[in-house]
Amino acid sequence: MPVPEHVYLTAAAAVWGILAGGFLLPRPAHRLAVEPDEPWRDRDPDGRPFPAGPRGWAGRGPGAVTLAVLCAAAGAALALRVGTRPELAVWLLLVPAGVLMARVDLAVFRLPDVLTLPAGAAVVVLLGACALLPRAAGSWPRALLGGAALFGFYFLLHFINPAGMGFGDVKLAPAVGMALGWYGWWAVFVGTFAGFALGAAVALGLMALRRIDRRTAVPFGPFMLLGALGGVLLAAG
Repeated sequence: MPVPEHVYLTAAAAVWGILAGGFLLPRPAHRLAVEPDEPWRDRDPDGRPFPAGPRGWAGRGPGAVTLAVLCAAAGAALALRVGTRPELAVWLLLVPAGVLMARVDLAVFRLPDVLTLPAGAAVVVLLGACALLPRAAGSWPRALLGGAALFGFYFLLHFINPAGMGFGDVKLAPAVGMALGWYGWWAVFVGTFAGFALGAAVALGLMALRRIDRRTAVPFGPFMLLGALGGVLLAAG
């Protein structure tokens, strides 16, 4: 009996996630996890200097297994849900970037411009290209409006309470809004709400376990990204 097409696609997406997460992300995750006023790390955890140029940003490092598993799981889920539609290529390229941003934010409570701004620009260009291809399931103009709307929403939250909403989250919002807006305004709402709900649930759980208190900062970027993933998975069917 022939193997269904989606099985090959899902397996290929999982392999891509393993390779990207295990070999492309560990060094950037280590090097970029620094305070805002510090330079990127130029040595590995054992004190050995990284090679100069692009070779210093790729290769195995601490946390490789976790990063590979996360990328593989997200990629496989997206492939299973989106299928052979052209936007799948965009989502699979964004998965490693999203995992990297979440890892850095968890480590040092920041989303570096070197990650958020190129991600936003890439989504504009790549979804624009997808809109020209047959079988694309979304709308590029609506994606742009979704990115603008979510940017405005997060900017307002930052303006009202800068301590509660970092500007890195504001800079990530356009990419998240465009990815969700590609599929519709319902996806924007669901993905955004899911991010806040997940963040609140985790914060309340940590407070109940007495791991944090009301004044403890919790990075919000990972929850934004998880909510976006959930919104895309729900809307892509």
